[in-house]
Amino acid sequence: MGDVDGFYHIPQTAGARLGSQFSAGISTLEPGQSLSAAMGGSGKAQGKGLQVRVQGLDDTQEFYDLEAKAIGQMLLSAVFQRSNLIESDYFGLEFQNVQMNWVWLEPMKLIVKQVRRPMNTLFRLSVKFFPPDPGQLQEEFTRYLFVLQLKRDLMENRLPCTENTAALLISHLIQSEIGDYDDTADREFLKQNKLLPIQDRLQEKIMDLHRKHLGQNPAESDFQILEIARKLEMYGVRFHPAADREGSKINLSVAHMGLQVFQGNTKINTFNWSKIRKLSFKRKRFLIKLHPEVHGPHQDTLEFTMASRDHCKVFWKKCVEHHSFFRLFDQQQPKAKAVFFSRGSSFRYSGRTQKQLMEYMRDSGIRRTPYQRRNSKMCGSTRSLASDVPKQVSSRQDFDRDDTIWKQVCFCLELFFIKIFSFAGSSLDSAQSPPFDSKSPLTLSPSTQMSALSLPGRTPSPLQSPILSEVGSPRLGEDEEGRRKRFPTDKAYFIAKEILTTERTYLKDLEVITVWFRSAVIKENAMPEGLMNLLFSNIDPIYEFHRGFLKDIEQRLALWEGRSNAHVKGEYQRIGDVMLSNMCALKEFTSYLQKHDEVLTELEKATKRLKKLETVYKEFELQKVCYLPLNTFLLKPIQRLMHYKLILERLCKHYAPHHRDHSDCKEALKVVAEMAAQLQSSLIRLENFQKLTELQRDLIGIENLTAPGRQFIREGCLYKLTKKGLQQRMFFLFSDMLLYTSKGVTATNQFKVHGQLPLHGMLVEESENEWSVPHCFTIYAAQRTIVVAASSKVEMTKWIEDLNMAIDMAKKSREKSEIVLDPGLCDRSNRSSDEVSLESEDDTHSSRSSLDKQTHHRANTTMHVCWHRNTSVSMSDRSLAVENQLSGYLLRKFKNSNGWQKLWVIFTNFCLFFYKTHQDDFPLASLPLLGYTVSTPAEADSIQKEYVFKLQFKSHVYFFRAESEYTFERWMEVIRSAASATGRLNLLVPREPLQVNGN
Repeated sequence: MGDVDGFYHIPQTAGARLGSQFSAGISTLEPGQSLSAAMGGSGKAQGKGLQVRVQGLDDTQEFYDLEAKAIGQMLLSAVFQRSNLIESDYFGLEFQNVQMNWVWLEPMKLIVKQVRRPMNTLFRLSVKFFPPDPGQLQEEFTRYLFVLQLKRDLMENRLPCTENTAALLISHLIQSEIGDYDDTADREFLKQNKLLPIQDRLQEKIMDLHRKHLGQNPAESDFQILEIARKLEMYGVRFHPAADREGSKINLSVAHMGLQVFQGNTKINTFNWSKIRKLSFKRKRFLIKLHPEVHGPHQDTLEFTMASRDHCKVFWKKCVEHHSFFRLFDQQQPKAKAVFFSRGSSFRYSGRTQKQLMEYMRDSGIRRTPYQRRNSKMCGSTRSLASDVPKQVSSRQDFDRDDTIWKQVCFCLELFFIKIFSFAGSSLDSAQSPPFDSKSPLTLSPSTQMSALSLPGRTPSPLQSPILSEVGSPRLGEDEEGRRKRFPTDKAYFIAKEILTTERTYLKDLEVITVWFRSAVIKENAMPEGLMNLLFSNIDPIYEFHRGFLKDIEQRLALWEGRSNAHVKGEYQRIGDVMLSNMCALKEFTSYLQKHDEVLTELEKATKRLKKLETVYKEFELQKVCYLPLNTFLLKPIQRLMHYKLILERLCKHYAPHHRDHSDCKEALKVVAEMAAQLQSSLIRLENFQKLTELQRDLIGIENLTAPGRQFIREGCLYKLTKKGLQQRMFFLFSDMLLYTSKGVTATNQFKVHGQLPLHGMLVEESENEWSVPHCFTIYAAQRTIVVAASSKVEMTKWIEDLNMAIDMAKKSREKSEIVLDPGLCDRSNRSSDEVSLESEDDTHSSRSSLDKQTHHRANTTMHVCWHRNTSVSMSDRSLAVENQLSGYLLRKFKNSNGWQKLWVIFTNFCLFFYKTHQDDFPLASLPLLGYTVSTPAEADSIQKEYVFKLQFKSHVYFFRAESEYTFERWMEVIRSAASATGRLNLLVPREPLQVNGN
C-alpha cells in the first residue's frame, strides 16, 4: 500500500501462491476452476465475439459472451441483469491494468480499448460508491453485496480497524453465515474460512461476541455490519499514493463528501466539494483549486505529485464520478460546459446520480425475486420477497430456535423490511454552493456555541466550525420550491409528516445507546455482563420495533404524496390505520419500558462503583454524537409515548367525526393514552432522577444528591448580596433544601456549592423597599438570612412562588426527612436568623483541588444557559419542553444575503440542534433558546417569504422558514414554550399571539 506505483493492495492469485512465474495481465486459474472451463471461449476468441470472465462479490466466476466491439456498459448491463441487481449504480467492474493497478471499466469506451487481452483478464464486481449511511440502500440484496465487499476489504487489509472492531465485524459475519452460536460449528467455520489476517489470534474474542447475537437473522447481521463499518475512518477509502510540495508521502482518496488526504492510515485533511472550485491534472501533478473564501487569494491551489500522468488521470476520473454521483441532481449532459472540472477531457460520469437512483427505487415499486446466499452453510437461508405485498420479508429456519422467539423475530423483520424509501426532503446543490457564512454564530461547533450564542453582550466569534465547513451548505433553489408546492396541503398530511420527522430523530437518539454507547463499552470491556444484558435486552427490542415502525410511516407518506401509482394515492391519504396497528403492537413492549427505572438506577450505581465504566461514561458524553447527557436518551422511549398521544390528539381534533381516518386515530389514541397513563408516574420519577444525576456530576461540594425522596424543583441565576455587593450565583431548589453556588475557575466550568439551606423553618419575603434593589427578596433560613435579586419581576415572582410551595410541602410532610444535610455547608455560627449573611468572595477560589476534579462539561446544559442568560428553569418547564419536542427541515436565511440554507433542525431540552441532513449522526451547531424572543419578521426586516419566523437575543438575529402553515405554527408554538421565561408564565404576563418578550 505504501508503494507509489500501486493504487492499493493486490491480493495474490492462486498461481502466485503456488510459486508460478508471474505474467503481467494474464490471470491464473482460481481454486475449483478446470482448464477446460478456462479455455471454453478459445474458439470464439478467433471469431467476432468476446468471452470475458467476471468474479462476483461471493467469489463465484461466470463467463459472458459479448460482441467484439462491445462497450463497457454492455458487460455491466449483462452482469447486473444476470445478478438481478437493481441498485446497480453503486457497483462497477474493476480489472488490473498492465501496471497491475486496479482500475474501473469505463461504460462508454470499447472494452478492447481499455483491456489489452479481455479474454485473459479477470473482471471483478466491486462496490464503486460507498454511501455515508447504509439506510440509503433500499434493497436487502444490495446490503448483502456491500457486506461481501467489506468482507473482501477486511481480508485484503483495506479496512484497518482495532482488533475489537474487527472481531465484532467477523462475529456478525459468522451469525449471518451459519446462524446462532454453536461452539463446534463456530470453530469449524473459522477453520475453513479465512476472514482476517489475524483471525487465529482473535478467534476466542470472535466467538464470545458471536454468542451475544442470539436470534439475529442474516438481514439484521448485514445491517449491523454496515452500521459498524460506516463509522470507520477507512470505510470505502481507496488510496492513491502521492507526495505534497515538500515531498512528504501522502495518500489521496475520494469519498461522498469530497477529497481526503491521509498520512499512513490517519486522515489529515478533507476538502469538501463546496470548497473546491476546480480539479485538474498536468502531467504528474494533480491540482485542487479552492474557492477564495477557503484559503484566501494567496493559496487557492494545492498541488500533489503522483507517480505518472496515468495515475493522475485515473484519480481525476474517480473524482469526476464521485462528484457527479453524490453531488448532482441529474446526469451531466455530454456537451454541457464544464465548470467544476478541467475542460481538457471529455470524460463524464454516465450513470444515474444517487438522487436519481433513490427516486427511481422510491417511485418504481419494483419487487425483487428470491435470492439465496451462495456461501451460507445453513440450509433455509434463502430470502424471499412476497410479490403480493409491498414488503420485504426475510425468513430463515433455525434448527433449535424457540417458537416464541422465532415469531417475535419474524414480526420485527416484517415491520423492518418494508420496501420504500423515505422522503428525505433534502437535496444537494451543485459544486458552486457558497460556503457557510463564517461570521454567523450558528456556524460554530457545539463546544464553542456558548461563547457566541449564549453570552449576553458578547460579540460572536468569527471562528468557523470545521464540521460545518466540511459538509457544505445546500440551498433550496427554484426547482425545489416548485416541487414543494406539488405536495399535499392538507393539515392531516403535515401532522403525519411530523410523526415521520420526529420518529427519525427518535430512532437516531436510540442509536446513541444501541450502537454508539454499546460500541464504547464493548471496546473497553467496561460494563459487567449482567448490566449489559439488563440495558441492551430492554432497549434493543424497542429499537428494532421502531425501525419497522419508521418504515411503515415512510411508506405511507410516500403513497400519500402521490409518488406511487395514481389509483392508490387517494386510498392511502391517511395515517390512523398505521398508527393503530403499531400502537397495538407497541403495547407488547410495556414490560420493557417499565424496567427503564431499574436500568437507569443500576447504570448510575455501576458508574459510581466501577472506575473504568465511569471513565468510559464521561468520555462518551464528550463525543459529538452524545449531544445530550447520556442518561437522557434512556428516557426517550417513555417520552415518545407522550409525543404519540399529543400528535394523535391533534389528528382527532382536526378530523371531522365522519372522516374515515377518525375512528382509527381515536382507537390509536385510546391505546397510547392507556400506556401513557400507566407509565406517567414512572416517567416523572425517571426525569427527576435523571436531573439529579446530571447535577451530581456538575456540582462540586455536595454528595448524595440523588438521595431517595429528594425532588428537583427549579434552577436559575440570582444575584446574592455579599460584602462586595451583588454577586452572581446559581441557585438550585429541591424539595428539602436550597443550594447556592458559584461558577468554577477551571476548564470544566463546574459550579461549587457555597451554601445549603434547609427548607424546614424557612421564610421568604419581598424586600425591594428595604434594600433599594429592584426585584429583591429575602430568604430567612434556620441559621442564615440571605438577600437575593432576580433579573426581572417575573423571575422574582416565580422563585418566591416555588420557594413557598416547597416550604409548604416540607412543612406538611408527616415523616421527618432522612436526608442529612452536610454540616460543613451549613452556617454553624451563633448569628441570629435576622442577621443577613454577607459571604466573602475569597472562598470562590478555595479548595482548588476539588475544583480541579476532572469531569465533562457541556456548554448547552440548562444550568450553564441559565447562568449566561440570567434566567431560571423549573421542573415543570422541563416537562413541557419534553412534550414539545420537534424536528424537521427548515430554511435558514444567510446573513446579508437573499440566499436560504436548508438544515435539519431538532428542538429538545430548550435548544435547537442543527444538522445538514436527518441522516447525520451528530449536530453541526446548537442554539440554546432561553432568553430569545420569537416573532414574525417586521417590515424593516425585508423578508418577502411566507412561513418565516424570527429569533432574536440582543444583537443575535436569525430567520427561519418553514414549509407550510402548519409546520410554521408548530415551530412557533414549541419555541415560544421554551424561548423565554415569560412564554411559560401565562397568568402573570400577557402575551402577544406571535411575540414572546425577553427578560
